[in-house]
Amino acid sequence: MRVAIVGATGAVGEELLELLDERSFPLTYLRLFASPRSAGQTRRFGGQTIEVEPLPESGDLDSDLVFSSAGGSVSREHAWRWVEHGAVVIDNTSAWRLDERVPLVVPEVNLAALAAHQGVVANPNCSTIIALMALAPLHRAFGLKRVTVATYQAVSGAGQAGMSELREQTRAVLAGESPQPEKFVHPIAFNLFSHDSEVGSDGYNLEERKLLLESRKILAAPELRLSATCVRVPVMRAHAEALQVEFERFVDEAEARTVLARARGLRLVDDRTSNTFPMPLEATGRDEVLVGRIRPDASKAGALALFVVGDQIRKGAALNAVQIAEALAV
Repeated sequence: MRVAIVGATGAVGEELLELLDERSFPLTYLRLFASPRSAGQTRRFGGQTIEVEPLPESGDLDSDLVFSSAGGSVSREHAWRWVEHGAVVIDNTSAWRLDERVPLVVPEVNLAALAAHQGVVANPNCSTIIALMALAPLHRAFGLKRVTVATYQAVSGAGQAGMSELREQTRAVLAGESPQPEKFVHPIAFNLFSHDSEVGSDGYNLEERKLLLESRKILAAPELRLSATCVRVPVMRAHAEALQVEFERFVDEAEARTVLARARGLRLVDDRTSNTFPMPLEATGRDEVLVGRIRPDASKAGALALFVVGDQIRKGAALNAVQIAEALAV
């Protein structure tokens, strides 16, 4: 396949390059695109040096497969033009996730939805992917009724700029200086705050609405009740999420643990003796989503509480996209 990465110099673009090489993705050649200010940079791939190009005005990337990770405005303007020129687009932005023409896919959860694509396939939001890696197998086994989610989201969700800001602000605070926010509205070093996305009239921010609406679409569960509180925390990479889950029937800890231990793409980390449970440091760089703290919900008989952590850049973005591409390439 002829492959293009749009947004190749960003955090997700860099991870896509690494994964395509690491997983020996079957491609004949690779083109890299980014904004005009990044054009002319080079990246190494498969022992070769590839120059980063600006997007052509023609809309023809001369590619069979396009990974789009340059932001929603770029995807909204160009994705269907790339399709008209013969490409399948795997879009890692929010532009098309809820569009009826576009399947929203987590390969371990709803790979069959991929068959209905019309040229664009959407990668879900990172917090949605990480949550559903645990919620989907539980839904298949017991039927989800209601979910309450609290997320602890790493600065990697804001890309390279977010990670750089955490580094610089941490240095400033430790040197006795006052941190100066740029990417974020508030200081992120030694602080946390409500997720930095638009807050609607209902009081929920955009990240929280994504969790609800995307989960309903992926699970084909339009009546699913889900309420989220999304928080940005001073963690470099890997999102954590606390989940409280009610089911259609009484579910005990042992049967849920069995389902989660067998689920593809999950790794059980749940050692009460040593107080070892999923942590961002352990999840960073891993393909699997870590799940643990599995216990009865003390507020509701037959419900469960659990904790999941996943690498936001990897499974929460680039790896999920590459897994979709691998399915298309079969």
